[in-house]
Amino acid sequence: MSFLVIGECVADIVRAPAGSGAADRVHPGGSPANVAHGLARLGRDVVLLTQLADDPAGRLIADHLKGAGVRVEIGGVPVRTPSAVVGLDAHGRATYAFDIAWTLETGAPRAETPAHVHIGSIAAVTAPGAAAVLAEVERLRERATVSYDPNVRPALMGEHAAAVARVERCVALSDLVKASDEDLAWLYPGEDPRTVAARWSALGPAVVLVTRGAAGSFAFTGRETVGTEAPPVTVVDTVGAGDSFMSAVLDALAGWEREALAGIGTEHLTELLRRATAAAAVTVSRAGAQPPDRAELDAAGERFALRCGRAS
Repeated sequence: MSFLVIGECVADIVRAPAGSGAADRVHPGGSPANVAHGLARLGRDVVLLTQLADDPAGRLIADHLKGAGVRVEIGGVPVRTPSAVVGLDAHGRATYAFDIAWTLETGAPRAETPAHVHIGSIAAVTAPGAAAVLAEVERLRERATVSYDPNVRPALMGEHAAAVARVERCVALSDLVKASDEDLAWLYPGEDPRTVAARWSALGPAVVLVTRGAAGSFAFTGRETVGTEAPPVTVVDTVGAGDSFMSAVLDALAGWEREALAGIGTEHLTELLRRATAAAAVTVSRAGAQPPDRAELDAAGERFALRCGRAS
């Protein structure tokens, strides 16, 4: 099965916590790029349609992606590769300050139609490139399933009501949506995440997934809500955790067509959440967006399943 991921690459400049004495680190990043990288690490055939400049950060990111097996397509060359200064608090939680422009050009129709298209984050809602992203999704979705992760970056979202409308348009185009509780808190202040999941489900997605950090995650289908806990882990930083979760979800659902997703049941959802949560746990245990390969994910998933079995 082939995947097409459309979205930004970002050079993450990770600032060490004040007083730690550690040096800053530069990591390849960008939520869609991380998802593509995670899928490739799991052995999936994946193309990333993105923008990279021919500068040190761009070459670093391109080598990182291609080294994992991602096929990179450049949709227009920006003046410089986007970057984000990532601040970490004492618990490894990240905040971001961005230097990014998004002017994607999709070009001629692709010769091969992917089986699945994933979009997200800055690229799906930032003009002028977002229009090209959505046009490509609308063109491909008749023959491909679609997933979306808003991965909200408040500093880049603009006026709140307009930002919510853009996010909801992406939700309506998707078969599967993943969001964090922090995303939902910014988009819909004060609303219960389950209420938002139900409303998004009514817009069209067969499955809405919500991650809640150490509190675990849940899936909403319109028929039921299925949840799972998070395994205990020593957190180095949270960079890329949600993207690893998303990659593991897409890997687990590879080959599922739209009708099958619409009928997904409790057993599959439980296993899906546990495997994706295990992927995120591996990622937060090491610095930067370093998702597990298949052997690491299989081992982590088995440990998590055994733990859940003992707990039950």
